[in-house]
Amino acid sequence: MSADNDESISAAGLPGPMIVLAGGVLVGAINIYLAASLLPTAVADLGGASFYAWNMTIYLVAMVIATMLAGRLLSRWGNVGAYLLGFSVFTAGSLACALSPAMAVLLASRGVQGFGAGLLSGLGFAVIRSALPPRLWARGTALMSAMYGVGNFAGPALGGLFAQLGSWRLAFAVMAVVAAVCGAFVPRVLPGVLPGSERGERGEMRPPVPVVSLLLVMAAAGAVSVAGVLAGTPAKAAGIGAALLLVAGFVVHERGSERRVFPHATYRSGSSLTWVYLTLGLLACGVAVESFLPLFAQRLAGLAPLVAGFFAAAISLGWSLTQIAGSSVTGGRAVRRLRVLGPVLLAAGLLVQGLLQREQTPLWLVAVWVPVLLVAGAGIGLAYPHLSVAAMSSTQDPEEGRRAAAGIATVTSLSIAFGTAVAGVLVNLGGGVMLDSARYVLFGLALLCSLGALTAHAANRTDPSLAADRDSRSTSSR
Repeated sequence: MSADNDESISAAGLPGPMIVLAGGVLVGAINIYLAASLLPTAVADLGGASFYAWNMTIYLVAMVIATMLAGRLLSRWGNVGAYLLGFSVFTAGSLACALSPAMAVLLASRGVQGFGAGLLSGLGFAVIRSALPPRLWARGTALMSAMYGVGNFAGPALGGLFAQLGSWRLAFAVMAVVAAVCGAFVPRVLPGVLPGSERGERGEMRPPVPVVSLLLVMAAAGAVSVAGVLAGTPAKAAGIGAALLLVAGFVVHERGSERRVFPHATYRSGSSLTWVYLTLGLLACGVAVESFLPLFAQRLAGLAPLVAGFFAAAISLGWSLTQIAGSSVTGGRAVRRLRVLGPVLLAAGLLVQGLLQREQTPLWLVAVWVPVLLVAGAGIGLAYPHLSVAAMSSTQDPEEGRRAAAGIATVTSLSIAFGTAVAGVLVNLGGGVMLDSARYVLFGLALLCSLGALTAHAANRTDPSLAADRDSRSTSSR
């Protein structure tokens, strides 16, 4: 990228594009949990209670598949065209949700909405790589990933507010209007700052669609999501096992295929990208606990549903508050430490939260829960932007770079679904005793997230940029 591009991107026009990119990720993140708060009211209006749990399943599966196609749509349609498509699909899905006459139509509309949300999430990370100079990647990805935290906080709150007003259709209509407004700004703000012409991007050789990889991931995402709603621990465990086998099949296929979803570097021996994606996935798994914290807060502490919902979003709040501060850290040694510290803080926060669970929890102890969960969320915020930069820096090839950047959203969405399914199995292990269920979930996810410290350490050892920094410090010390 030239100095001229760097200067133009750093100019006063930058906030406009960043608001659009961040807005795309935000509307998708909000809608992950928005419908969960609205569905009781929607079921009372439309019926179809037996399909209650499928709203999250269909949305997440569609979102995961769309994130995998974001890079290819960017190559085909250019920055503006791809973003207009994403906002248009999301707006159409949201309007269809608002107008749904039956539960089956609402679920199908959630699939359309999820597909649009997945495109916007994938594009947010992919366009950051081409829109900003490398020195601003950490700040840009921090803003993008912070939107997941804000969305996880705002989704239940907005859903609960509209449900309390009895206006579940209005909630979807509002999201459609927000998406349409963001889409209207796309042609005005994106072309002036994005390097390269859209004509040049569309003139590149378009990579073929990896049909087999998409089908395998779709099946794996479906198995994970279905496992989360199945009754009984054996059935949930079987669903997770099937998902893991499908993921293994996906990896085997991608290794030997030219039609890949992730960059070739992901499967190359000694590559840091594998460890980077694994660490991102383990961090995202920790967010899944938010689906169950309101239940624990209501049953063990007697909190009102609305209060419990805000309390449960403390992890996302901690994630969002630390993103920008964490992204400003520079220097190889500091970055290495934050990558490892993030999973450690997340796991420690979940572990302490599990130790603090009590039957009929007193109010003073509930007050202690909040800072503990904020610390857990801070672990995600400190590590996530630097891991995202590592993924985007893994290759100099533009097409592979778009795949690497879009893969961040794919890994995040799939890992949240996987973590939710695992947490569902752990809840069932409690056998109806809520205190045991809470401890199983918190301890189990703490153990899972703690593995991120090991994968982060492996990523640090194999990251060539950090290795160069180590070498330069070693040379200067001599």
